[in-house]
Amino acid sequence: MKQFKKPLAMLLAAAFVGASMMGCSQQPSETETPLTKVTVSEVTHSVFYAPQYAAINLGFFEEEGIEIELSNGQGADKVMSAVLSGHIDIGFAGPEATIYVVNEGRENHPQVFAQLTQRDGSFLVGRQPEPDFDWSQLEGKTILPGRKGGVPYMALEYVVKSKGLTPGEDVIFDDSIKFEAMTGAFTAGTGDYVTMFEPTASMIEAEGKGYIVASVGEEAGEIPYTAYFASKELIEKDPALIQHFTNAIYKGQQWVATHTPEEIAKAIAPSFPDTDEALLATVARRYQEIGAWSTDPIMKESSFDLLQTVMTSAGELDQKASYDKVVNNCFAKAAVEALGK
Repeated sequence: MKQFKKPLAMLLAAAFVGASMMGCSQQPSETETPLTKVTVSEVTHSVFYAPQYAAINLGFFEEEGIEIELSNGQGADKVMSAVLSGHIDIGFAGPEATIYVVNEGRENHPQVFAQLTQRDGSFLVGRQPEPDFDWSQLEGKTILPGRKGGVPYMALEYVVKSKGLTPGEDVIFDDSIKFEAMTGAFTAGTGDYVTMFEPTASMIEAEGKGYIVASVGEEAGEIPYTAYFASKELIEKDPALIQHFTNAIYKGQQWVATHTPEEIAKAIAPSFPDTDEALLATVARRYQEIGAWSTDPIMKESSFDLLQTVMTSAGELDQKASYDKVVNNCFAKAAVEALGK
């Protein structure tokens, strides 16, 4: 990956040496061609990440001098492995992946520098329409929840517990099926309910193979669900690149926040060539209604604390990680300051 070779980049790099979080009071200047290629691994491919696809398709990354090479990591653990091995530049997954690595005591641990979504983006899908669904109806049922230790699993478990049910006793969480195989397993007859992201959930509903009964994110509250992270080494080596990337993400967030579901569908359609635009609009409307998308890339400490509470409740976190060690908000704050709300 080519660095941004600019005086400001060198000044910013010097400011970062020896610190995990420093102020980013200045913006990098306009970049020169050719575009800098940045490899990004996303945890999965979903309309849930509409601000990212809007930023790509509307040219916001190009405006910042960046060409995105996007790949599907198929799981937060795999995305993190790719970042740690240096196979990709930036990871995009749940912040829990970074928390786990920080708690391992790695010196060159990744840092989260931009948040994209602020709620769980999965929906609970059942076998029958349930317009009056109540979470108590899950008693005695089996749910396909995803990978144990992942935020989708933990957020669902947190909600179920908050409704007075005990996973493993009142309701069965069948985590034996891999995330990418859950939809096929459910439509083949496994389980009573399954959690699905969009557009899969709406597609299954349109085919009459399942029905959305509840939003996990709406019930779980505001948590930093998916965010971008990179190694401390890359952040310190090329802070100008991280700033440009964050600027583009913020532009995408602001654009999505000020446009209709139909406009969002049209903007992200190139990223979902096999999905009908009307379906994309339906999905975008659902995510807007539950406030799934962050309007800026700043990760709030209160939501970070809730994430760790969810993780602790799930028995996946023995020791809470320091917010300042995991999260580097300076790029996000600089983007907001420079580009405005």
